[in-house]
Amino acid sequence: MDVIKVSDPADPRLADYTRLRDVNLRRHLEAEHGLFMAEGDKVIRRAAAAGFEPRSFLLTERRAAALDDVVAASDAPLYVVSEETAERLVGFDLHRGALAAYRRRALPGLAEVLAGARSIVVLEDLVDHTNVGAIFRSAAGLGIDAVVLAPRCADPLYRRAVKVSMGAVFTLPYTRLEDWYGGLDTLREAGFRLMALTPGADSLPLREAVAALGPDDRVGLLLGTEGDGLSSRWLERASDRVHIPMADRDVDSLNVTAAAAVACYELAGRARRPPHGTP
Repeated sequence: MDVIKVSDPADPRLADYTRLRDVNLRRHLEAEHGLFMAEGDKVIRRAAAAGFEPRSFLLTERRAAALDDVVAASDAPLYVVSEETAERLVGFDLHRGALAAYRRRALPGLAEVLAGARSIVVLEDLVDHTNVGAIFRSAAGLGIDAVVLAPRCADPLYRRAVKVSMGAVFTLPYTRLEDWYGGLDTLREAGFRLMALTPGADSLPLREAVAALGPDDRVGLLLGTEGDGLSSRWLERASDRVHIPMADRDVDSLNVTAAAAVACYELAGRARRPPHGTP
């Protein structure tokens, strides 16, 4: 195990970990070097278990032995720093005391991600990394088979998204549409019935729409950007418009992460319910 103690936050060997809250810097740095960050013991272990290749590990002195087995299983260096050096390097109090830089993989093609998938979530232009990570966690935990992202969606492998997903981004298959305008047509041609989640008055209750599905129907749940929801183009191309009924308490809809969790539960639950019309 290659353990290297470093005291200078400007040491070039630590460049992967620079200013982790600077979104613009991180986008450029991570794209240029093909890396992503994993934060915390559990997430780092899940990245390793998913087969991602580490570039390096960064642990604070109090956590120096926390990942001995993971570090020993790779050729990547382990950098050990003081809490003060870590904070100056990453830009915040690294209270979990553990970071790792991993190499990205090329995204799979759409056909590969859709192969064998029965239920997918399709995200249009969600820009908040926390929301993207939370939706991945719900989708993975509730049995959704894959996620498809519009071109402008936030990066699921950005540190915050990875952390909030608790590593679900490592195991749930996903890819990006190359074409926002015609992407839904591609999904429909692949046999997916597209359910657009929207509070619009012309939408059906989600549970009713799910109950009407056949046992072999393939479903894509469309979720729109924070605030504005789905674009008119995607609403027009959807097979159905659906909503989650609200109690009459001046709340017309849930936020996108809560709505995603409810909708994923309903989609996953169709296997547990009798066919539509069965007593």
